[in-house]
Amino acid sequence: MEAKNKTTFLNPFSLGIDLATGDMPEATNHLIRRASDMKGYYLNENALEELIKRDSDPIHYEVFEIPVPEEYGHLMYCISKLFPGKIGEEYFFTKGHYHTVEETAEIYLCLKGEGYMVMKTSDGKSEEIRMERGQMVYVPPFWAHRSVNTGTEPLISFCVYPAEAGHNYGDIKEQGFPKRIFEKGNAIRII
Repeated sequence: MEAKNKTTFLNPFSLGIDLATGDMPEATNHLIRRASDMKGYYLNENALEELIKRDSDPIHYEVFEIPVPEEYGHLMYCISKLFPGKIGEEYFFTKGHYHTVEETAEIYLCLKGEGYMVMKTSDGKSEEIRMERGQMVYVPPFWAHRSVNTGTEPLISFCVYPAEAGHNYGDIKEQGFPKRIFEKGNAIRII
């Protein structure tokens, strides 16, 4: 059987996800981002350096995936596990990204924890959507997005996006996001 659009033919498969821990034991790709990988992203760089030294460069977040061909027709999926914590008053977040193929969307289903999906467009629009267990967030095409953990346990999400979407982190490191999330006076503040 020949697939359309030169899409690689695969046989169906399944795998397990530990819903309590957010681990995908059969993952063949396991991305680990440590606090030191987040230099240049937080407002308080001194607090980040202190965390790196004090806690021996702790894991900030992890992504587990079984890659499929990065081609039209396939769907990439992963588990994202963002640990709790703050850099100064700013809650831990993922680097965030646009998709390289800007016309592609992504779905996040929150499995555990609480936080926000922070999004922006290149023309200045921004949105912050609350994430909690059982909440699904649809990130439309053209929107950069990052997860922010405002809770006390890992923020764990199941993510699905077109396999050819790709990730563009460079624009985020240079431009950042217009809104950030802090703890101020024992309350969550979006500034």
